[in-house]
Amino acid sequence: MIESIRTTGRRGLHPVVAVACALMVVFLLVPTALIAIALGLGLESLPYDLLLVLRRLPILFPTHMIASGLALILIPITAFARHRRKIHRMLGRVTAACVVVGGLTALPVALASEAVAAARAGLFAQGLVWLALITLAVAAIRRGDAARHAALMVAMAAVTSGAVWLRLVMAIAVACKLPFEATYGVAAWACWLLPLALTQARLPTNRRSVRRFAHRVPA
Repeated sequence: MIESIRTTGRRGLHPVVAVACALMVVFLLVPTALIAIALGLGLESLPYDLLLVLRRLPILFPTHMIASGLALILIPITAFARHRRKIHRMLGRVTAACVVVGGLTALPVALASEAVAAARAGLFAQGLVWLALITLAVAAIRRGDAARHAALMVAMAAVTSGAVWLRLVMAIAVACKLPFEATYGVAAWACWLLPLALTQARLPTNRRSVRRFAHRVPA
């Protein structure tokens, strides 16, 4: 999912990478996003721990689930629409709004969570970093710095992907009967920090790709 918003050259993504990204979006990202939206709209029953959060934050929690779910879906769509200036700009504004709403509401939701302290801290930090990156990305494109905007959006997408990896890791942990609280405490940090670190580690060796991507992003 992270690599889906980057280019690897003028010909675009390698076919194998493109197929892998498409499969990840279809089988991981979209289901996670739709479940979040359904939970926020009350179309699905909440687990007991999330029900407690809903009782504490009856407006903020559904808003967070819906906005974050929409952001998960819109981020790759907006990236793939970068060749069409008007559509990309319109989708970018909607996506940024969803990220801001999702990030702002993530902070009280993390504090109200029934999770262990380490997990609450990880989720709270993820929300802060999410907000910081989208703010910097918007500021960069407003200054006409498309290259910096592209790099920041890659980083923001990496942090966003933590929502998908967290659920996948916890599903595996439950299946393997690993200690839930300890695993959740570590995963709440690792599932967004590791993708973020990977994108930053790759950026110095892919500057040409980022520049090519930047040329296609509307200023």
